[in-house]
Amino acid sequence: MSTAAVAFPASLAEELAHHLAEYADAGRTGLVFVGARGGVLRRNNFRRIWLRALAATGLGDVHFHDLRHTGNTLAATGGASTRELMHRMGHSSVRAALIHQHLVNGRAHVIAGYVDGQIRKVKRPPHGPSGT
Repeated sequence: MSTAAVAFPASLAEELAHHLAEYADAGRTGLVFVGARGGVLRRNNFRRIWLRALAATGLGDVHFHDLRHTGNTLAATGGASTRELMHRMGHSSVRAALIHQHLVNGRAHVIAGYVDGQIRKVKRPPHGPSGT
């Protein structure tokens, strides 16, 4: 099993520390998510746990995998490159990385504004009253 450092938002550090202390296996190689009896979390027992968590938070009909989509979309809107997204998500193909991204309303105007700003930085002012 390979281990890698994972960068995550600092605002989640307290919740992560609580989860690790209360619910995860101990040690550097311990499982972060374990089953009810301390074993490997399996699909058939995970669903019950996930549905209870949704009910407790009032999130409604959210699929666990939606969290990957949300995280990748937020990273992309924060400026992550496709290569960075691939690394972050553990993807080996651009296609897989793009599947986990979604369009965000209003981003077209933000992108156009950024491009406009870059053009204005290098655009020469017009010459004379006619612009020539």
